[in-house]
This record gives sequence, structure tokens and C-alpha cells, in this order.
Amino acid sequence: MSTPVSDEGLPWLDDESGPPEGSDGASQLSAEAPVELREATASAAQHQLRLDKALADLVPEFSRSYLQQLLGQGCVRLNGQPVLKPAHKVRAGDHVVVEMRPTQQSQAFRPEHLPLDVVYEDDHLLVVNKPAGLVVHPAPGNWGGTLLNALLGRDARAMQVPRAGIVHRLDKDTSGLMVVARSRAVMDALVRMIAAREVSRQYVALVWGAWSGPVHRSVDAPIGRDPRNRLRMAVVDLAQHPGKQARTDFDLIDTTGEVCLVRCTLHTGRTHQIRVHMASIRHALVADTLYGGSCGGPMQRQALHAFRLAFRHPVTDESMEFRVPLAEDMRLALDFWGLRYN
Repeated sequence: MSTPVSDEGLPWLDDESGPPEGSDGASQLSAEAPVELREATASAAQHQLRLDKALADLVPEFSRSYLQQLLGQGCVRLNGQPVLKPAHKVRAGDHVVVEMRPTQQSQAFRPEHLPLDVVYEDDHLLVVNKPAGLVVHPAPGNWGGTLLNALLGRDARAMQVPRAGIVHRLDKDTSGLMVVARSRAVMDALVRMIAAREVSRQYVALVWGAWSGPVHRSVDAPIGRDPRNRLRMAVVDLAQHPGKQARTDFDLIDTTGEVCLVRCTLHTGRTHQIRVHMASIRHALVADTLYGGSCGGPMQRQALHAFRLAFRHPVTDESMEFRVPLAEDMRLALDFWGLRYN
């Protein structure tokens, strides 16, 4: 099986996604995978090097990241003893044996025949309606069953495009529209368009609390990793913490006093942007427990749906606009609270 071409140098627009929530970041090895042993003796040049750095010298055809994964799984022996710590210092003359097993990460880019709701398709791109619960890209804790695997299983050409043509992401529990490129040239064009804010993306969010103030609000606040909780993002002070500028427009659609239905328009694409900006104005999304939103009614996942996507076709220059109805659980939630949505 071939491997998708390298995406080195390709900007990744993280959109609403971030590290898989609840993931411990560990990569596992395939227990039944074939094993190839590589043996080497550390030279004077490797003396006192970290083991992971020495391995990169001794087995140069493999990446340091991959070798670190092998280390973590006990597949490296030094003088007959397994060593797990990448920082372990090597001495000249040490005998190193490496079990070259494929990791789940290295096997993640494989075709899988999974159902996809394709809203639009031509020779250059796809627009898909992602269901809640579907992970977009393989990552620790979700090495298979992703949108990327489904795209590879649907079209053999996707193997020749970085990330199978995925140019932006949605969280696992966010439903709605995504555009996917079918060639590297179209992928590069779409990435440039998103960076230039030439792709319009709108969402519907169900949030807690009574709306106050104008029906239109714009939040322009930088987002970075939460310094108190590395699993979360937060509005940050760029003078004190790393982050990126972020802007979201919010328009009230309807409210009951207990909850609000809000249209969200992205002007940037930062990790968890809508969720973070909503929480920052004290309107956490229903069922978004990571950002303080308790579950309610029928919602058991964050109440966020990407309902509209619009852009000019990167090849034909045709104006394209796509809309999809609310996901079933959000429709039931609106009925539960008596909210109106047109």
C-alpha cells in the first residue's frame, strides 16, 4: 500500500479542532505486525548522546518521531536491556537492537470503506456533511475510522494528496460542512483562500444563558493554549502567553431566556474558536463540558453545527454556496426548548 504524499510546508488551518479530548497521546504498536531487527554499535561520535538522537544517527532512514514511538513501546534494547527513556545517554561501544514494528500512527493512513454524506462533487473537490462523532484526521486515540480513512477508501486519488485533501477541520462532536480537495493544486488554492478569508463558514450554536445587549456581537480576542489546562484553549493576553488573533461574529436567532440559538461566522480558524469565544462572553455551548457547558435536553455533545459554506471554485471561479439542515439531535433540542430556526 502506498502512503499519501508529504504535506511538509503545507499550512494546517486548525479551525474548530484541537487535540483529541481525553487522549493520552500514546501510540500503540500492532501486536501482530511483522518484526525486523536492526542492530548497530554506538561509535565515539554517539558517545553521551541522548538515545533518541543516537538512534536517528544509527537508523537514519527513519524519522526521530517514529523511533521515539518505538522507544516508548519497549522496542529498543541497549546491551540486551529494554530502554524506554529517550534521554538515556549512550556510551561508545553500546550494542543497540531496534525492533522495527509499524506503529498505529504509521498505519493510520489506510483506506476504509465508511459511509460519507457527499453534498457536492466534481473532478476538483468534494463538499461533505460530517456527522457528529466522526473524527476528521487520525490522531492518538483515533487511529482509524476517520474522515481521512473514508476519503482514502472512496477515491484512490486521495492517496496522492496530503491529508487526503482535507484543508480544514471540525471537532469530532461538531457536525456540518467541510470542503475537501481532490488534487494538490486545488488543495494549495483552498488553503490560500481560507488564509485570505475568502471562504465563508457559518455555524449554528445552541448556548446557555439569556442574551443581553445587541443582537449582533463581534468577539475579537486572541486564542492560545490555556496556561491552566493544556487540554483547553482560552482567550489569552499575547503579551504574556503565545496565541493567535481570532475573530468571530455572533447573531442572535432566538432565545428563551434559558438558552439561545446563535449564528456564528468565522473570520479566522483557531482551535475551538467558537467554543472559546462563546465561553468568554458567558454563553458556553450546551453540552460542551470542556468549556463549562452542561448537558441539557437531548444534547449529549457540544451543540454546534456548520450549516453554511461558500467560496469561489478554485478552478472554474464559479460562486459556490452550500447549506445543510441541522443535525437531528440539534433539531430535537430546538423543539425541546421551543426555539425558532429558519
